[in-house]
Amino acid sequence: MIPSGKTILIVDDEPLTRDGIRKSLEAWSIGRYTILTCISGSEALEVLRTRPVHLLITDIRMPEMTGLQLVEGARSLGHKPVAIIISGHPDFAYAQTAIELGVVNYLLKPVQKKRLLEAVEQALRIEEERGRVEAMEKMVDPRLMQAKTEEKIYSAPVRQAMQYVEEHLQEPLGMSEVAGHIHLNPSYFSALFKEQTGITFSEYVTRSRIQKAKELLLQTRLTIADISEQVGYQTSKYFIKLFKEYEGTSPNQYRKLTAQDGEPPIEDPTETSK
Repeated sequence: MIPSGKTILIVDDEPLTRDGIRKSLEAWSIGRYTILTCISGSEALEVLRTRPVHLLITDIRMPEMTGLQLVEGARSLGHKPVAIIISGHPDFAYAQTAIELGVVNYLLKPVQKKRLLEAVEQALRIEEERGRVEAMEKMVDPRLMQAKTEEKIYSAPVRQAMQYVEEHLQEPLGMSEVAGHIHLNPSYFSALFKEQTGITFSEYVTRSRIQKAKELLLQTRLTIADISEQVGYQTSKYFIKLFKEYEGTSPNQYRKLTAQDGEPPIEDPTETSK
């Protein structure tokens, strides 16, 4: 089942079409989605300024603002809802522009109920996948990713050290301990690691732990204390301090900001109780 708690916005200046689509979607949704309607593009933009919209269904020809201009306007506001365009006439130029704007479907009036519901379900699956991709992009640490992308050109000891870190994030990862594991002098290993990866070994360990923590924050409901322990920090207070330094926000805020719209926030008292 597609996740609930999302909003579908229908925009059409024709009352019969607008109400017909709304009633069809309300019957199909059975309360899983919030269904809103607007009579114009300008009214729709006001809605988009005040709340997230996950699916936009809009007529293409409306007074003052076309459906394509509305989609462009939504994007300029920073919103990128998936969009379905409805048109009374087939028009290749409109359809081509719609494709360029990322519109996922183009339906002709009169809209058949079965065709409408198929298009809506497809659009919501696309929206869900986009949300997952965006969440993954927010998790990625560019410096860490660059170091790992170039891993194949590093010397064997450096690659071994990186693998050891990945496999032992929950454990102490001091310079001397890891250097001993790969049979190198700590000072030589420190210089070698920095020379090849561009970052110090200590920073690599910290970034790897923060990266893992971000994954756990988004993909699990573990408490901050449990996550800090899983990524190798004995106290959540120190973990929270480091997380803020690297991400500019606390773990709790990061979890709330990057959670997909519609998901209930996870309340965690760890940050305020420590």
